[in-house]
Amino acid sequence: MDLALLETHLSDSGQPAYRARQVWEWAARGATGYDAMSNVPAVLREGLSANVPFSTLTVSEEQQAKDGTVKTLFRTHDGHPVEAVLMRYRDGRRSICVSSQSGCPLTCTFCATGAMQFGRNLTTSEILDQALHFRRLEEIDHGRAPKPRDTTHPSRGGASPLTNCVFMGMGEPLMNFDNVIAAARRLPDVGVTPRRTTISTVGWLPGLTRFIDDVDEPIRIALSLHAANPALRSQLMPVNDRYPLADVLAELHRYYELRRRKVYIEYVMLEGVNDTPRHAAELAAILDEKTFKVNLIPYNPTGMYGGSSRDAIAAFKHVLDRARIPATVRLTRGRDIAAACGQLAAPPRAAPV
Repeated sequence: MDLALLETHLSDSGQPAYRARQVWEWAARGATGYDAMSNVPAVLREGLSANVPFSTLTVSEEQQAKDGTVKTLFRTHDGHPVEAVLMRYRDGRRSICVSSQSGCPLTCTFCATGAMQFGRNLTTSEILDQALHFRRLEEIDHGRAPKPRDTTHPSRGGASPLTNCVFMGMGEPLMNFDNVIAAARRLPDVGVTPRRTTISTVGWLPGLTRFIDDVDEPIRIALSLHAANPALRSQLMPVNDRYPLADVLAELHRYYELRRRKVYIEYVMLEGVNDTPRHAAELAAILDEKTFKVNLIPYNPTGMYGGSSRDAIAAFKHVLDRARIPATVRLTRGRDIAAACGQLAAPPRAAPV
């Protein structure tokens, strides 16, 4: 839902200011359209249907993996492709992975998105509409219908089925700082708190500095690192030439000292490239247990690299464990539909309808 267009339309229609908040609350709780908004006057609902599209995105394709993961290919109003993922876990968690850009201009060599043609930054509403789509999907799957907000007891009307959000889809979130932060600040309305929201960056220093200085909410930050050796990291991630890892880590240490929040390190395991005990020792040498926690990511092949074996990942983690660097191995989700980490890519931009 284009929130700016919504406010403009309601203002031009002479509606009171609270109407925009009322409509947004319905959408955030999983309403499937304006017709479901029972406490909004019928004539106003008709005007909204005619003038404010319920979503800024259209669903082009949707796939479900054997493990329940759902990947959706959206198109923006001007034809740009956007992919997002809903991950379902047996313990009841529902985590969404959203995109901040159509494609990505940073061309990390192991990432399918980097091989796409870069489109543009997504708007705040286009980011939120990815989350709203999955909330609606889960509400439908649970057979629940959203209810009007009880202003006396705001928590009534059903808990959100969504629990976590990661900005780890297409794009570098901190290159689209204003829209990403604005979207993250609205996610609590959809049911995802700041503490369960994570923004991943390759180390885009201007945006990282703004995040540290300007974002007071306890939103988590994750660094996509993948190699401690500068030459190897530049080979895998050309952004390292522009913003060297040492400078990025210095900012993240400043973040910890200022906010007292741990930083998550994402490390994708590439067979014979960055997965030996020597590479693990190099990683342990630049991190400290107080500030960082490492998330080892089994690689989901997208072309030029192979994924590390379980034994190689275990040996790598053993080195980190001995160095007392907290480390876990990420559970891979949605690999059979190319929805796993590093696999998001989409056909070229479609002609606008």
